[in-house]
Amino acid sequence: MTWREAREEDVPEIDRFLFQRIQTSMFPLANLRDFGLRGSDPRAVNLWTMGDGPRDVFGITNEGMVLPQCPECSDDELSQAIRLIRGRKLFGIAAEATQARRVMRLAGWEGRPATLNSDEPGFTLDLDQIVMPDVTGADLVPLGHLDRNISEGWRQSYLIEAMDFDAERAHEQAKTDIAAYIERDSHRALLMDGQPVAMTGFNARLPEVVQIGGVYTPPGLRGSGYARLAVALHLQEAHRNGAARAVLFAASDAAARAYIAIGFRPAGHYSLILFKNPEDTA
Repeated sequence: MTWREAREEDVPEIDRFLFQRIQTSMFPLANLRDFGLRGSDPRAVNLWTMGDGPRDVFGITNEGMVLPQCPECSDDELSQAIRLIRGRKLFGIAAEATQARRVMRLAGWEGRPATLNSDEPGFTLDLDQIVMPDVTGADLVPLGHLDRNISEGWRQSYLIEAMDFDAERAHEQAKTDIAAYIERDSHRALLMDGQPVAMTGFNARLPEVVQIGGVYTPPGLRGSGYARLAVALHLQEAHRNGAARAVLFAASDAAARAYIAIGFRPAGHYSLILFKNPEDTA
């Protein structure tokens, strides 16, 4: 069986296929819906399909993020898919953990320097089952309401701490990220008695499902439950707007405990790999 480049008429079936595997398909599905197939945005996806239905989908964004959803691929079929993206710039990989590790091995990328290379536990929550913390004194506001110096500083610290960016790269990326978050209205700041204490957001969002990402509490404010409170309030807002489910992958044991406390349950593992030089090619 061979790969075929996806066409516009394939998009409804690809959408259905990815939605059925939504726990590990939020990035490709949200990018496909938001930016289109082979669109001009850096996050637009280039997709190939295999088999009827389809059976497997392999994608890469314009900026070079590899997004496989290939639950039935043999090693030979996955190797064929990797050859399709040779010569494209390679930003990283985001996928169900077993698939991501197979891609890394078959592509020969295991030794490629990376700022982030982790397998993280996944979690899921039906939003009508959320356990709300005490919200006394709390106010969740759009990120644009926060002083830009604060939000950019938090994002820069997050990139250094969680993704091992150097300070210069983190500084520039933080400005880009915060501008995008405000434009998309994807992130929120938590205020306690009027003071900013945490940030939360959705790094992928569909009308039906949201994926949490970029949660941050400054070190001096940790241990007070601000992250879980921010996430819970944002999910409550999403539920009011029609979302029925939330998914995420946790970067630390502390984060996992915070998510479990508001009702999340384990759901597999997810790999996120970001290469050190995103201009290097595949």
